[in-house]
Amino acid sequence: MKLTALNELNKTLAPTEKMPVMFLGHGSPMNAIEENEFVTGFRSVAKSIAKPSAILCVSAHWETKGTYVTAMNNPPTIHDFGGFPQALFDVQYPAPGSPELAHEAKNLVKKTNVGLTEQWGLDHGAWSVIKHLYPNADVPVIQMSIDHFQSAQYHYDLAKELAALRRKGVLIVGSGNMVHNLRMVAWDKLNTDNFGYDWALEASDKMKKYILNGDHKQLINFRSQGKSFDLAIPTPEHFIPLLYVLAFQEANEEVSMFNDKAVAGALTMTSVKIG
Repeated sequence: MKLTALNELNKTLAPTEKMPVMFLGHGSPMNAIEENEFVTGFRSVAKSIAKPSAILCVSAHWETKGTYVTAMNNPPTIHDFGGFPQALFDVQYPAPGSPELAHEAKNLVKKTNVGLTEQWGLDHGAWSVIKHLYPNADVPVIQMSIDHFQSAQYHYDLAKELAALRRKGVLIVGSGNMVHNLRMVAWDKLNTDNFGYDWALEASDKMKKYILNGDHKQLINFRSQGKSFDLAIPTPEHFIPLLYVLAFQEANEEVSMFNDKAVAGALTMTSVKIG
């Protein structure tokens, strides 16, 4: 890196008090433009923490072979969905990127070679929630991909290598849903408050118990938790961001939850703040 880039890196990632980490249940892309209790929850949690110097987001919607981070100055807003109103496709979230943070993340991770890329941007798992945290798009954001070919333990261990970022003003966000089974969504129950199938509520209750007890091993071994977990996590991409966030938990750190509701039977919006 050139001297000017190193100077900028030192300025952007100066030592700070330890930042919290958050898992945000993002749910439908429509939460980006609707006014509802979940959006209110995102806004409220942002007001409860110090404003970060940058954000690193692990989104369920960026799966790759290998691990990558976005490293451009101006990441595009990616509308990676279909069948929604034009108003949603019109949304732009012009937060700057941070090549400096991308390089720092790459250098911290020893478990694998983290690739730097300009071939992505901010997908809806990132911008649909971050826009409610920081509506002025004035906090730099980078994304880190999920290596689809690696285990839950691998992701948890990789996340631990990034822990130093918490003391450099970086807010780390995992975006997904703990319970996420779109094939079993009850579309006729979308407007029914806090409706979850029995298996979804069972899995959700177990997940929350493990989180509050700091029992990460049970969550890493989610495929050994029985039928309710198998139905709640038919594919792992929406669950893995939770493991990234839990990996940052330090001894005696406070854990709190918000937006803790089921939607349409087979989704939960439960979000977690650590620290």
